[in-house]
Amino acid sequence: MDTLHIREFQEEDADAVVALWQACGLVKPWNDAYKDMQRKLTVGRELFLVGEIDGRIAAAVMGGYEGHRGWVNYLAVHPDYRRQGYGRLLMDTVESKLLALGCPKINLQIRESNLDVIRFYEAIGYKQDKVVSFGKRLIPDN
Repeated sequence: MDTLHIREFQEEDADAVVALWQACGLVKPWNDAYKDMQRKLTVGRELFLVGEIDGRIAAAVMGGYEGHRGWVNYLAVHPDYRRQGYGRLLMDTVESKLLALGCPKINLQIRESNLDVIRFYEAIGYKQDKVVSFGKRLIPDN
């Protein structure tokens, strides 16, 4: 297993991170990934992490905390590097950072059709909350 070096996202990582998200099927027409990154960098940028292997961005996660709940978005491990523990390592890192901020609980959303990701989170201790997720777009990306 190659060593995954985890560090904070830098602006020059943007194209590589979007390419990673595209390779993982995370980019959707209704979300502009570049706008999502720019928005993230204005709030809690220290929770936006990338993982490098031999200088190549192989993983990324966008964490957040607003004082009540932590959030995890855009967790991605490039298909070439999956099933080697990198997703768990990245989650352990963002969880530690959130805990250090006093975060009592992490929420995340998974598309119900994404069974592999559901199994991944179950395997690392996450459970399905008995809630209904609502959303309302205030600023359209397209």
